Parts: sequence; C-alpha cells; structure tokens
Amino acid sequence: MPHRPSILLIDDSPGECELFRLALAQTGLDAVLFDEPETDAALHFLKVETKVEVKLIVLDWRLRHVTGTVFLERLRADTRLAAIPVVVFTTSDDASDMTTAYASGANGYVVKPGTFDELVQCVRDICRYWLNWNLWPVTTASQR
Repeated sequence: MPHRPSILLIDDSPGECELFRLALAQTGLDAVLFDEPETDAALHFLKVETKVEVKLIVLDWRLRHVTGTVFLERLRADTRLAAIPVVVFTTSDDASDMTTAYASGANGYVVKPGTFDELVQCVRDICRYWLNWNLWPVTTASQR
C-alpha cells in the first residue's frame, strides 16, 4: 500500500476544521488530515508522532491564545521540524500580517475563500502543489 501524505491543520475553530476536512474529501486527493486547535498541541504532535510524516502544515494566522508568528518561530528553531512547509490559511488579507508571516518563516499565505466550491478548489491547489510537486529533504522526517 502506498504511503499517504499527511497534513496538519492548526485552527482553533472546530467549524473551520470540519469545512477544511470536507473540502479535502471533495478534492479526491489521497491525504490524511490531522488537526490541532493550539500550537503547543501541534508541536507536541509533530515531535511525538514519529510514525506520521507531516508533509504540510496549514496554519490559521489568528489563533485565540498565540499568534502564528510564535508558532513559526518555534517550528523553525527545531532542526527536526524546520523544513516542513507551512501555508498560512487565514481570513486576514492585511499586508502587515502577510509580511510578518513570510518574515517568520511561512512558505505561503492564502486568504480563506468565501464559498465552499472555492474552498474545495483552493484546498485542491494547495495540496496538489505541496504534497505532489514540492520536494523536501527526506532526512527531515527521518531525524524525528
């Protein structure tokens, strides 16, 4: 059985997580989705779940308890996790948020679309690129 790529969604809204899950299911892509509502839990998951090779992190920028900046700085400081691509997925189209996200180590910045059909297309595009086309060092996952 081929290896299914894994995505970690960090979003503190259960409704947004469910919409992302439903949209991913509609894409037809064969990926496993994990979700965590807080960045501490997400970092713990990434460090402890050594059998799961997360190929993409989708990060809501405006979490209740901590900013995306703090998460990115902590992720990028850990050499075992630093190469995992992070796409910020947020409602904010504020230029200062975008600038801060990229300066903190985000690999992409996407504003959440307004309709479910647009969400499906957006999730398809993000996942096809990061899971199918993007290459990253194999040693990153094997060092965890």
